[in-house]
Amino acid sequence: MTKVTLVIASFLILALIAGAGAQQAGLSNVSNINESSNQTTGSMQNMSGNATDLTNAGSMLAAAFQDNASRTNLTTIPSFTADIGLELVAQNFTSPMMVTSPDDGTGRLFVVDQIGVVKVVDANGTTLPEPFLDLRGNLANISPTYDERGLLSIAFHPDYRTNGKVYAFYSAPLRSEAPEEWNCTNHISEFQVDPGNPNQVNISSEKVLMYIDKPYQNHNGGQLAFSPADGYLYISLGDGGRANDVGNGHTPGIGNAQDLTKIYGKILRIDVDNVTAGNVTAQQNATATMTATGNASVNRTANPPDPTWTTFAGSLYSVPADNPFVGTQPEILDTYAYTSVPPEIYAYGFRNPAYMAFDSGGNNALFIADAGQNLFEEVDVVLNGGNYGWHIREGTHCFDPNATTAPGKSCNITGLQGEPLIGPIFEGGHDLGVVVVGGNVYRGTAVTGLQGRYLFGYWSDSRTVGNGTILAATPPAGWAEGALPQTSASLTPDENAMWEAQTVNITARNNETLGAFLRGFGEDTNQDLYVLTNDVGGPDPSTSTGKLWKIVPPTAAGPAATTPAVTGNVTPAAAGNLTGYTT
Repeated sequence: MTKVTLVIASFLILALIAGAGAQQAGLSNVSNINESSNQTTGSMQNMSGNATDLTNAGSMLAAAFQDNASRTNLTTIPSFTADIGLELVAQNFTSPMMVTSPDDGTGRLFVVDQIGVVKVVDANGTTLPEPFLDLRGNLANISPTYDERGLLSIAFHPDYRTNGKVYAFYSAPLRSEAPEEWNCTNHISEFQVDPGNPNQVNISSEKVLMYIDKPYQNHNGGQLAFSPADGYLYISLGDGGRANDVGNGHTPGIGNAQDLTKIYGKILRIDVDNVTAGNVTAQQNATATMTATGNASVNRTANPPDPTWTTFAGSLYSVPADNPFVGTQPEILDTYAYTSVPPEIYAYGFRNPAYMAFDSGGNNALFIADAGQNLFEEVDVVLNGGNYGWHIREGTHCFDPNATTAPGKSCNITGLQGEPLIGPIFEGGHDLGVVVVGGNVYRGTAVTGLQGRYLFGYWSDSRTVGNGTILAATPPAGWAEGALPQTSASLTPDENAMWEAQTVNITARNNETLGAFLRGFGEDTNQDLYVLTNDVGGPDPSTSTGKLWKIVPPTAAGPAATTPAVTGNVTPAAAGNLTGYTT
């Protein structure tokens, strides 16, 4: 996600490597970012639409724009004390993006490092020396100081215990079929664990489900997650990069996120288990045939006339029949780039959905943290067919791509099809930091007061010194007990009401900041929650400041310690960076 202002070019280079994606925030070799590219909101303002207003604009919990700055409306819940402890589990990672664990009975944790490796932390807390997955030789040449590309996430198949399948999202060098002078090609790939070594993937088993060409290095999205409710694989994709949803590879006038004929700025949903031809429609097979050619015959200009992705629906995956654009295509508007809607699309209108996680309990809701631009960060609860507003809106506020340092004066509450724009359940300003870092609904037992609350945070409030913040958001009364609708078409304002958020105090540190860059969160099979940090922000392979922490009960704050009481194999230098943390 690009954090853009007129006065901070260095911010664009260094700022946002937030967790699993700050890959979330910057620009790649970009200047003059506020060009209009003929982009206006006029065509949208002229839409009439009778849709219910779901934007959450005007909510008392929405962020505000005051004194030329965005401000977060935090609250304090009298019955809730937002205190936690953090226990060091493992360290010596470079740029840890996420941690996850398959339901295979081993208790292992798998830490995804942006530089291209996945490390195993066994049940005893020992980090195995050999990577579980090593894709360093497959990656694009990422910058050590700031980059949004790399190995961005993995997801274990729900039946991993028996089939050994794991999926990865990573940024490879630009393929030969891609438009000339574009930046990279993202791969969505399936791998098989080595049958003779459960701690290592068989690299030669790779099957690429999708090739996605990117015009710019930023705004990859990059998250994979299997739904505990339907078992399908969900994929988050950014709007293509740069800023304002304009530039090479962006649809003039409306941008990529609102163009239903493009997969950029979308959440995709696919079925990796049912891949026989009988499980996909004729339209899906036609799309797969068209895109599987790699479009090698088209003119590879900066703005090509044909889709810039290759998918293998019908051979390596199928498309769920209840995806919103399967069977019934929406109107293909003149403003769209192409002539058909990819059936993989589940939801749309995202800028850079760099964090994505399902609630492992409750109603299994899908939470997306979508990185904002100059002013507002957001967290969304995502439903089938929903339009989440970018770039008509940035959070709850109107967005004008020609004047991005203040909210736009007016905009519609509907998309181009007359559908409602769905607002965030949390909107934050940049008073808390430079980019949102998505997390999880807490379902663990260590800190009972966190139950049912969504834990997330901000990467840092500084682009040079790590100072991340953890937040806890509490749903409206009755939200957790109520069933969400199956599709966005039935969503009501009450069901999408904003959540109350407050900062979390790390008690042994007696501080509401981490003293490090917040990179991401993750959950194990016991539903315990973890936090990932590093001290340098970027994916610099010469550094090893990345750490994995477990959220544990709060401890009484004491005098500031010069040397913390840490356990495990920690060097004095590393211990010095842990001052005040409980272990």
